[in-house]
Amino acid sequence: MTSETAAGILRGDHDDYLILIETGRASVNYSACSPEVPGCVAVGDTIDRTAWEMRAALVGHLDVMWENGERMPRETGPGVLVEQ
Repeated sequence: MTSETAAGILRGDHDDYLILIETGRASVNYSACSPEVPGCVAVGDTIDRTAWEMRAALVGHLDVMWENGERMPRETGPGVLVEQ
């Protein structure tokens, strides 16, 4: 796979991963993770901001995995699930 193809995958595939968002204890913030990408997390002060931050985190995380020659996780999304 060429680096141009890898860049295309990294720009698009983050939308295919399920994002789980949970309300913080004081209900003033949110945290997010993706079950397919362990260790990739994000936080935000709104649901929309948290989803945006998580998508950005996925792009960065997948980019590092790609650079290190790691296997890309299989997608089970797309979708955002909010647990309150």
